[in-house]
Amino acid sequence: MSLGVVLLLGFVVIGQVRNGLLDAKVKASQSQATGGFAVAKQKADEAGAGTDDAATAADDQSDQFVIEWMSNLVYSLSSGGQGAFDVVTLPVGGDSGSGRGPRASGDVDPTASVPEALRAKVDASTTAAQSYTRITYDTGQESQPALVIGKQVNDPNGDPYQLYYLFPLTQEEKSLSLVKGTLATAGLFVVVLLGAIAWLVVRQVVTPVRMAAGIAERLSAGRLQERMKVTGEDDIARLGEAFNKMAQNLQLKIQQLEDLSRMQRRFVSDVSHELRTPLTTVRMAADVIHDAREDFDPMTARSAELLADQLDRFETLLADLLEISRFDAGAAALEAEPIDLREVVRRVVGGAEPLAERKGTTIRVLGDQQPVVAEADARRVERVLRNLVVNAVEHGDGKSLYVGSLVSGGSLGDPVLVSGGKTADAPLTTPSWDIEGDLWVADRNPADPRLLLFKEGAGKPLTVETPGLDGRIKDVRVAADGVRIALVVEKGGKQSLFVGRIEREGRTGDARSVSVRGLRSTTPELEEVTTMSWAGDSRLVVVGREQGGVQQTRYVQVDGSTPEGPPPAALTGVKEIAASEDDEMPLVAYSEDGIVRLPSGAQWQKVDADGTAPVYPG
Repeated sequence: MSLGVVLLLGFVVIGQVRNGLLDAKVKASQSQATGGFAVAKQKADEAGAGTDDAATAADDQSDQFVIEWMSNLVYSLSSGGQGAFDVVTLPVGGDSGSGRGPRASGDVDPTASVPEALRAKVDASTTAAQSYTRITYDTGQESQPALVIGKQVNDPNGDPYQLYYLFPLTQEEKSLSLVKGTLATAGLFVVVLLGAIAWLVVRQVVTPVRMAAGIAERLSAGRLQERMKVTGEDDIARLGEAFNKMAQNLQLKIQQLEDLSRMQRRFVSDVSHELRTPLTTVRMAADVIHDAREDFDPMTARSAELLADQLDRFETLLADLLEISRFDAGAAALEAEPIDLREVVRRVVGGAEPLAERKGTTIRVLGDQQPVVAEADARRVERVLRNLVVNAVEHGDGKSLYVGSLVSGGSLGDPVLVSGGKTADAPLTTPSWDIEGDLWVADRNPADPRLLLFKEGAGKPLTVETPGLDGRIKDVRVAADGVRIALVVEKGGKQSLFVGRIEREGRTGDARSVSVRGLRSTTPELEEVTTMSWAGDSRLVVVGREQGGVQQTRYVQVDGSTPEGPPPAALTGVKEIAASEDDEMPLVAYSEDGIVRLPSGAQWQKVDADGTAPVYPG
């Protein structure tokens, strides 16, 4: 920025100096030229009076006289310049007849040195005119800039001619060059000086800031004794003093917090240890009472069982409290050992049963037939699992909670259902859970297509009656309310979407007690429905195409109408799609790009290029 200011200042100064030099030169030149024009007029008048006295002279003698007079005039006028100016005479209109050709002093080329525009201006007026030009010499000397001033005057015979004064601007050009050089040198010196001053100022400001940053980093690393070196009484010194005071207060507060933390850890540890002695005594007494509960009346026996359960819970809480104190002291260690996770799950579920009963939630454990052994810390795994289960029960709104096991690299066990189809296009459909905890699946076997139901997701499949259904079920989805069901049915090369009503005549598990009735097409205009999913209680998101059209994604109400609002963004090659009951949750689809998601008001975004089966839990 300093360089820009210096350059701008230099341009302004050079412009002012140039204008001043030129103005002075122009004024001096105009004064000199005015005097020269007056002398030329005076000489012409004096010579004209002499020619009137000799009126008997011949015309050729008169012309010879004018020629000699013009030459003497140029010499006379230029002799007083001493190189300060040159004189040029030119005939009016370019006429050089009668020997009145161009004349010039100092080896000046008169024709090339006087601009044509100026000659035409002088021809058309009797006043003086001026212009800038370059003086050209006949001797090959380098041309130089000049100011030319011309006027039309008369010779002794009264005939007009053009008289020009050429004033070289060489001296002004040298002066301007000297000024430029001086300004450049001074400007460079000023820039260097400003740079040095700026460097010193920045160094005085930045060095303490860098020092403060370094000390702040060391303070954050725990070196609380670090302080800034303060010198002087300026603003930077006051900043350093404030920084040191802040660091001192911070060190004091941290020290207080550490002391408080040590007291807290000691208190927790002391309380935990002090509670162990009475707890052991209470445990021994409770075990005696629990062992003799069969001899008590039912209410007393139940109280003994509750006492034992609550003592177990109290012991667990006490162990957690001791572990927290060890964590605070940094002495906690992982006690990993082979454990059967089923026992951990059973303890957690048993402890959460009273809460589940109050919340109206049923907790079911799946896949606990085979041992699930893992190298882990039983107490920590139990704590994590207990938090998950309790949170699920607290916020589950009375819904059933399922706890299952997945073993990495292990087998899922024997299949509960195998399709009877022999071709690759006849497997089972993607299963769908309903609100009753039942699992729905369709067998796409062309020889025996069936809609099947697993009561509570287990046992033998029940065949669901579908009166009026003509075709093979390709996909099945049960609504969140457990009352409506959507089916993609294939017939004659066309896949259509049907929505029906689930009727349960009894809850005894009878195969004839569950049926799907009132099936009707909701998208008759679509020739091929590829996939669909419930997107609320009465709305579906459907992927399909019309006859001769391209694949499209749209929302459809159960009555076949189109809901208000924009359709989902276009996506090609969709094979499966999943939606949530919550409108704010994104659509998830399996397409040519893998698993993609569509947030509300956005475009499709890739999630996993290798995924194949999008699904919303529940």
